[in-house]
Amino acid sequence: MSDYEFSIDGASCRIWPDGPAWEGAPAAAIGQLRIENPQAGADLLRRAVVELEGRGRARILAPMDGDTWHAYRAVTQSDGSPPYLLEPVSGPHDVAALKAAGFPPVTGYVSSRAPVPPPGSPAPDVPGITVQAWDGQGAETLLDRLFALAGASFADKLFFKPIDRAGFLALYQPLLARIDPRLVLFAFDASGDLAGFLFGLPNWREGPSPETAILKTYASRRAGVGHLLAHEFHERAREQGYAQVIHALMHVDNVSLARSALHGGEVFRRYTLFGRR
Repeated sequence: MSDYEFSIDGASCRIWPDGPAWEGAPAAAIGQLRIENPQAGADLLRRAVVELEGRGRARILAPMDGDTWHAYRAVTQSDGSPPYLLEPVSGPHDVAALKAAGFPPVTGYVSSRAPVPPPGSPAPDVPGITVQAWDGQGAETLLDRLFALAGASFADKLFFKPIDRAGFLALYQPLLARIDPRLVLFAFDASGDLAGFLFGLPNWREGPSPETAILKTYASRRAGVGHLLAHEFHERAREQGYAQVIHALMHVDNVSLARSALHGGEVFRRYTLFGRR
């Protein structure tokens, strides 16, 4: 079933009847919320639920633009700082409307901010692994590598839904002009095979000379590789003159949150994914 626009006076959204699986059953997704007031938003969401139940979807996730590759999650707590590059942004009435329409929280995420570490921080010991920054060449080859490893590494994650190569390229090709190759890292094992990658970029929303680097995502095929990649990212961020690092959109139960704390990371934003069964 194709996605489609759904609206009433004062509110609109987009509906994806074929969203990710939730607890082994197919779920729909509701995203792109545009809500003028909580009452209109709640009415919209209630009608969307009835619409989807008529299509055989008894499980619904929101806000989610179809899957976790695209925008999802609502901001539920913030220190008031401006959004950073690629961060999901909520409307002022989204959370109230979701709660009023009977969407309880399903799971949570956080972003934290940490100072770059001082020189001499010890690197994790991961035998046989070397880390290299992208040389800025062969963008298509870079994206093919990321596509292959990301699909395999994220397959067991909550609400994972496969994406085809064309969809993946549509997401990442527009970012190439914003990437600093020195913040895109690859880990290789002793045989030269790709063991992990880390995708980072400057927070260009701070202006042409940002002080913050964003650790957007990383994936690995071997224990310890992600930790090593994160260490190398922080080292390179310091060498390039960044003052701080954002650890972006970590699941509250993920080991990356504990590692962020070890780097001095302090949570400044919390996000929630809501859902109805």
